[in-house]
Order: sequence, then structure tokens, then C-alpha cells
Amino acid sequence: MLDWLKVNLQYLLPKHLLSRLIGKLASAEAGGLTTGLIKLFIKKYKVDMDEALYSDPAHYKTFNEFFTRPLKEDARPIDANDEVLIHAVDGAVSQAGDIRHDSVFQAKGHDYSLTTLLGGKPELAKPFQNGKFATIYLAPRDYHRIHMPVDGTLTDMVYVPGELFSVNPLTAANIPSLFARNERVVAYFDTPVGKMAMVLVGATIVASIETVWAGTITPPAGKNVQHWKYETDNETSMHLKKGDEMGRFKLGSTIVVCFEPDKIEFADLQPLQVTRLGQPMAKRISTAVE
Repeated sequence: MLDWLKVNLQYLLPKHLLSRLIGKLASAEAGGLTTGLIKLFIKKYKVDMDEALYSDPAHYKTFNEFFTRPLKEDARPIDANDEVLIHAVDGAVSQAGDIRHDSVFQAKGHDYSLTTLLGGKPELAKPFQNGKFATIYLAPRDYHRIHMPVDGTLTDMVYVPGELFSVNPLTAANIPSLFARNERVVAYFDTPVGKMAMVLVGATIVASIETVWAGTITPPAGKNVQHWKYETDNETSMHLKKGDEMGRFKLGSTIVVCFEPDKIEFADLQPLQVTRLGQPMAKRISTAVE
């Protein structure tokens, strides 16, 4: 009954209003109040501040600065093998495996549309049909910057308005098409293993989704799908190396990463498996071409 209430009350909550109000609080420079909130958060969620570049909670002027804190340079070594794709985030596997034509597995009894997830644009989604996907959930205690699994050149970005349901495992198991109905930002890259889509999924009390090339995308991106195209062959092109930061969440959420068919092979990813930035996620299939 308690789980049922946790899920179904989300349909009634003013999720966007709540998220924006909490976002204002998280961005406020409130001195001792901010430091006190950070200390409570560290204690409640058992955040490992020994990994942080700045371990003193008083260093952070806002809660958002703490939440998107950088790590020490050696905290997340990046696997240097060119045949290896790395995990993009600290988190836990929600699901990973095959995209069945246009269908992505969410949880027992729930699939959702790949095309809808990627912004409702069939021409952008088609290369990923029958490909691979991995969904990674970032818990409150995790490091909330998102990095590149492989070298890539940005080709497109799509903002998709939507709901702001929680994306925790309980909600993922009970709300149909969760990741394809929440607000999200989709970044498309050309990579040595073909095209890759990185989906940054919004959630309840996520105050902001940002990318390194465009800054804050949402809020207040609006009520319509927006599509940006990028040059890939001149000095203004956005080229990112494996392990480079590509975006961040201000308050927690989920990423979904998609690949073309016959390009990569996942490591043995299992639901609830802990992921750490820089560790192997997949390897190139030998027939993949540059």
C-alpha cells in the first residue's frame, strides 16, 4: 500500500512547480542554512566527501554547487583502451540490452517507444532501431556530472518537454513509458562506433539539465520540442574525448545511452549493478567501422 501511494500520488503533485521552487532554494546563497542543508544531505545519503575536490561542506555557496561538485583528479580513472567504452556516470543499472526494433525495455511489463524517447523524430531514431541501450539511474549520493563513453562529435540536440515523475526504481517499475514521458534532453554524436544518443532524463525536483556546449537547457525550455543541428567539420564543431564532461544534472535523474546495431557489445550489465565513471561498460565489435 505504501509503494502504491508513493507512485500514484505523483500523478496529483504539481511536479513542475515543486521542482522549480526547490530549484530556487538549491541555487540560493543562504550561508549557514546552505551549509547545514548540505551536511544533513551528506549524512542522510552517506555521500563520500573524501572523493570530492573540496571536501568541506562550507566551501559550497549553494546546494547546486555541492550537488554538482567536481571530484579529485584521480578519483575516477578512465579506461584508456580504445576498444573499450566506459560508463558515463556513477549510478546503478536500471536496464540494458537490445532495442527490439522501436521498443525499449523499461521494467517487467513495461516497454516504451525508442522514437518517442529520442524526441519523436523518426529520421534521428531510425539508426538506433535494433541497436543497444543502457539505462543508468543516478541516486542522490552519486556524482552528477555526465561524461562521454567514447570520443564523439555533436551533430544534434533535441529538447523534449514532458512530465517530471521520479525516476527511482519503484517508479520505473510502475509508471508506463516513464523515460519517454518525462522532460529530457537528447544529444546525438558521431563516434568511432557509429551514432550514439545520450538521453538526459529530467525528474521530480531536478532543478536543471545542462550541457557543456549550451549551458542550461531547462528550465525554462518551454512546451514545444526544440531541435538544434551542429556543424561537424569546422573549427566550431563540438568534439569531445572519451571521459570528457558533456553535461550535468542539478539534483538527480537518469541517463539512457543508445547505440546502432552490431557496433558494441555490453559487459555483463545487470539491473541494480553499481556503475562508476571511467570503468568499462562495453567494447567495440571488431566489424565496427570508423
